[in-house]
Amino acid sequence: MSEDRIAALEAQVAALTKRITICEDEQAVRKLHHLYGYLIDKCLYREVVDLFTEDCEVHFFGGIYRGKAGAARLYIERFQKNFTHGNNGPIDGFLLDHPQHQDVVDIQPDGVTALGRFRCTMQAGRHKDYTGDNPMQGIRQWWEGGLYENTYKKVDGVWCIHILNYVPQWHADYETGWAHTRPNYVPFIDTTYPQDPTGPDVLKPREDLWLWPTHKVVPFHNAHPVTGAPIVPERWQGDIDREKAAK
Repeated sequence: MSEDRIAALEAQVAALTKRITICEDEQAVRKLHHLYGYLIDKCLYREVVDLFTEDCEVHFFGGIYRGKAGAARLYIERFQKNFTHGNNGPIDGFLLDHPQHQDVVDIQPDGVTALGRFRCTMQAGRHKDYTGDNPMQGIRQWWEGGLYENTYKKVDGVWCIHILNYVPQWHADYETGWAHTRPNYVPFIDTTYPQDPTGPDVLKPREDLWLWPTHKVVPFHNAHPVTGAPIVPERWQGDIDREKAAK
């Protein structure tokens, strides 16, 4: 066998190994994020925190929670205490199902970073026979839709959530639907930690936040797969063109 043929075979093996690694990494990231959805559904908040990197960020309803301490403050101190009265797991009468789907995952050239876009469609509510001091009490059954544009990191060979950026899109009472969604259905967080013991480290700019019936596009991490061009709505493109003209 000639040296040229050996070199060609070695190059082919290396290319195939790289492709297989990318496919395995994409699948691992999908499994990680789908597991996040399952754990949230069953209010297993301590296990949720364990999915994150030590230097993580969680972007949630107008705030950014930083590091594992910030993630614990959101999931354990805020959600667990408010939704399940401190129980790490589901309680009778409280529904919070949000399947994760329509995923687009892209492994970055460094091999240890991934970007992912997921859709969440949530059904939630509290059964009429269960009452308590939960702040969601009174909203018996409702819908929520949102998008994630996340960053994942491979740490010591294991994929973890690095930046979870949840962008809520719409809410609706079950009985009346989204055509009758009232303004400020779920208020954005407006107080930071430590003034709010369960608050975020920083607030996001208010102009970057919206809810239905306002309708915008959450920026895509990926370019168009056929044209290679950025996916930019006409409304944004007009702003970009005006900025270029001003310069």
